[in-house]
Amino acid sequence: MAGTVMGVGTGVFLITIIWIVALAFGIILSRASGATKLSIIPVFFLALIITLILVFFPRSAETPSLIKEVEIVDTFFIGRYVLLAVASVVLLLAFFMLLPIHFLEPVYAKPLKTH
Repeated sequence: MAGTVMGVGTGVFLITIIWIVALAFGIILSRASGATKLSIIPVFFLALIITLILVFFPRSAETPSLIKEVEIVDTFFIGRYVLLAVASVVLLLAFFMLLPIHFLEPVYAKPLKTH
């Protein structure tokens, strides 16, 4: 299938983004006071309606077409993950090397004012 990532189509990503945005608005609106707090309900129903429309009225057929698509193979797959692992280890080492410097910074006492 053309627009898939790990076997999941664009619609699943759209639904996920819609619910993440609805959750963010819900959290923001839950901190409001008065009648503004009740606007969480329309946000929830709007996300629900958009989700139901995307689920019940898909744009493409459920069965894939019989045309064989060109399969793209990533030949640098292992090298990319080795590079990611090395970069992650370097980041963690740098973080843990700077952490003691931050916590062990000397704090000098201020002189007392005597009258």
